[in-house]
Amino acid sequence: MSDRHADDKVVVSWSGGKDCAMVLRELLRNGTGVSALLTTITEEYDRSSMHGVRRVLVETQADALGIPLEIVTITPDADSAQYEARMRRALEKQQARGINTVAIGDIFLEDLRKYREGRLAEIGMKAVFPIWGRDTRELAHAFIDLGFRAVITCVDTQVLDGSFAGREYDRGFLADLPASVDPCGENGEFHSFVWDGPIFTCPVAFTRGESVLRDGRFQFRDLLPRAKEDG
Repeated sequence: MSDRHADDKVVVSWSGGKDCAMVLRELLRNGTGVSALLTTITEEYDRSSMHGVRRVLVETQADALGIPLEIVTITPDADSAQYEARMRRALEKQQARGINTVAIGDIFLEDLRKYREGRLAEIGMKAVFPIWGRDTRELAHAFIDLGFRAVITCVDTQVLDGSFAGREYDRGFLADLPASVDPCGENGEFHSFVWDGPIFTCPVAFTRGESVLRDGRFQFRDLLPRAKEDG
């Protein structure tokens, strides 16, 4: 019963943030096998795309989850064509291992879901959305209640004050959000890095670094790796 066929397994689209962590929890709770976490790293900066988290921390995160990390690298000026071509190669590699399903953390953006389903269908793969349709306020509180810990790494200052970057994703954070901002940041208002929780074997040790505004819009809070023995 413990041996699962490859076609029973999935690869998880992985940003390192809270929504994909909830997806992973749902999959593991349901007994679904997870072959890998598939993440995108921007080459020149060696950081996760959009979230801006250092590659070493994403790797440490995957180690703490006990799941292999598959990295897709893109250039800083990557357009959609480059992203899609490199992602396709990575997915075809998963297909060669017998994996035909990708689990994704989208919640309610229909156009994004259709885009992902369409791209995957082109290579004979399918998408599943384990947290699709969940009320985002309920989902946000469930994340916290389950014991997950996350820090905000990027804020879109056009919709949210830059001071939110670097804050813990907790009830205080949710209470301070303007009513116009989705509690899960589903519209791209903010991004996070999950560093502990019920699916982790140990916390990811880090310290907060400098806060930087990029492109005149996105406020990033750097996270610095820290050895666990530092306390």
